[in-house]
Amino acid sequence: MKKTLFLLLTILLVLACNTKKYKRSAETFYMPAEWEQHDAVWLGWEKDSLRGYYPAVVNIIKALAPNVKVKIAFHNDTLLQKAKAYLSSQGIDSTMYKSYIMPGDRYWIRDHGAAFLINGKGELGVADFAWNSYGYPGFLQLKYENNKDSVNKYYEISNEKRLKTATVDSQMAITESAKILKTDVIHEGGAIEVNGAGTLILCEATVFQRNPGMKKEYIETEMKRVLGVSNIIWMKQGLADDPKSFFRRITANYIGGGTGGHTDEFVRFVNEKTILLAWVDEKEKDLNPINQMNYDRMNKNYNILKAAKDQDGKSFNIIKVPLPDLITKKILAREKIDSTEVTFDVEVSSFIPSEKPKAGDSLLRVPASSYMNYLVTNGLVLLPTYTAMGSSREKEEQVLKIFEEQFPGRKIVFIDAIMQNWSGGGIHCSTQQQPKKKTN
Repeated sequence: MKKTLFLLLTILLVLACNTKKYKRSAETFYMPAEWEQHDAVWLGWEKDSLRGYYPAVVNIIKALAPNVKVKIAFHNDTLLQKAKAYLSSQGIDSTMYKSYIMPGDRYWIRDHGAAFLINGKGELGVADFAWNSYGYPGFLQLKYENNKDSVNKYYEISNEKRLKTATVDSQMAITESAKILKTDVIHEGGAIEVNGAGTLILCEATVFQRNPGMKKEYIETEMKRVLGVSNIIWMKQGLADDPKSFFRRITANYIGGGTGGHTDEFVRFVNEKTILLAWVDEKEKDLNPINQMNYDRMNKNYNILKAAKDQDGKSFNIIKVPLPDLITKKILAREKIDSTEVTFDVEVSSFIPSEKPKAGDSLLRVPASSYMNYLVTNGLVLLPTYTAMGSSREKEEQVLKIFEEQFPGRKIVFIDAIMQNWSGGGIHCSTQQQPKKKTN
């Protein structure tokens, strides 16, 4: 009898341990999941005469404004006044957004802006990561073949703008009376993917490129401290068409530029237990070299996710989301391009020595295009569209069905952000949610 009772107690204890959920204290700041309620969505704004971002920004604001407060950060008042005039001409009056002057002339506010946190006491926080312009020193080392004098020289040229940009997250924190949790780990917001319950997904390719020499254990400790997570899953690489910096030879005559592996291009939570993963189908992998590279990379990431557990030791549900059909633009490598010229052509001097084309070479430029660079906010999902660029309508309908199933009750709005894609970003990179404060 005693043995039977002991056995029953042991089984109950094991079951209790297996069902124990990770819990935070009310004081602990953490990043909530993106699908939770928002108080606002932030955008950045920069002078844009050549990049062509503005049309997509207009559509983003028009979609957001009826559902959530829109806040826009401007480098200075001159830029603000020009933006107001432009937005007004596009049917957006100043009552549809709030304006803030925050020196730091950059568009991609997800990456350099505040990574907002909350706690159970109804307080707002910000994870303040260090900033070095997407690991720019590492790119300079490749470009100048580890010549320290050249690396320091060209990094210092960008010092003034970089240092101002690095303060935007703390400026946003001060504006919102948020507590700042500072860390020396260099990281961007587009590389933070959380389920709000204690699990964070990171990508080794970006994290270690930004933080050379920093131990993985230390990085994990800091991520857990400033993001309020207990569990970290490490992906190996992001998409091939999101290479580190501009410009890079991806393979053969395909070239592009980007972040080097931000998670918001290829892996996203849609709920605590479900993960979306960018995918190349078996029948499409041999259509071009980029597809083959992405097929190999995403299969490795899929296997990692299949073996991974959440913060409570449970497995995930993984849904494969098709990548759009490969988009390319035939361009030329040129010796010199005037800074006022609107062109997709590239300068030979922009490349690292081992990848440098010759002047006159014909190249295929590839944008960082992915359905994963979407934004979820109050009652709404902003999803990129690629049919205008020739991608399959059937594929986009398949993607729409996935999002309708995963975000029931939310309106799905397609937005063409291809110009952002050519610069290595998208809808998600262009925005940053400010979560609604709540109490336990």
